Amino acid sequence: MLSAGGANCLFCQIAAGAVPAVSVFEDQISMAFLDHRPLFPGHCLLVPREHYETLSDLPPKLVGPFFSNVQLLTRAVERALNAEGSFVAINNRVSQSVPHLHAHIVPRRRKDGLKGFFWPRNKYESEEEKLKVQQAIRLTIATLE
Repeated sequence: MLSAGGANCLFCQIAAGAVPAVSVFEDQISMAFLDHRPLFPGHCLLVPREHYETLSDLPPKLVGPFFSNVQLLTRAVERALNAEGSFVAINNRVSQSVPHLHAHIVPRRRKDGLKGFFWPRNKYESEEEKLKVQQAIRLTIATLE
């Protein structure tokens, strides 16, 4: 079932299972999947299942559960990919390529080449690499819950 953003919202379609994505986490309020144009392997997007365009639109009762999932996913991505740290970001309208609230969780390493906000996007080398990253994050989440 699609939420109010429905048929016109890519992330609503992904959350409803109508559009495929490489999922790494799901619960009743949100789901996370690998970004199809990652900054680095393991770059995930966490989206609420219901359609909220920006962080300001997210109901107060969902803020805590949503950010608990951001925190869980951040720990999982760092551990699963042996990252030195992470970058967590939310765009509101400006630079928000899909008008549905989503948190970026990006594994980071010192001298990884990211400077400022002009970051090149990279593709996974293969479908196999993407699935390995998916499995690593899923297995790590299971140990953190």
